[in-house]
Amino acid sequence: MPKPNTRRLDREIQHATRKLEAVRKEEMWPLTGAERRAVLGALAGGSYRVMRGKTTGRADRKLETLWQSVMARLTAELTALQTERQRIVNEAAATKAAKKSSGWW
Repeated sequence: MPKPNTRRLDREIQHATRKLEAVRKEEMWPLTGAERRAVLGALAGGSYRVMRGKTTGRADRKLETLWQSVMARLTAELTALQTERQRIVNEAAATKAAKKSSGWW
């Protein structure tokens, strides 16, 4: 019985992990279009308030919650991929065990 083919899932897991690390460093490339617009909007609002000499508390909170939600989304995606990979491995192991125990010995 060959090993289960999890290469595609492993590649997706690696990609999701790289995305999560990039979000922790607050890089923009793993964000969706809506998330990018929200980040740029918060940055623009914060910079406008800085230019006016006012506090940027609301813009800072908006950015912080946005990064938190992106991290939660990517963590959920990564967890789903890992769960699917584990399901495939378990299924292959159960098939192998059933095939082994069905011998006539």
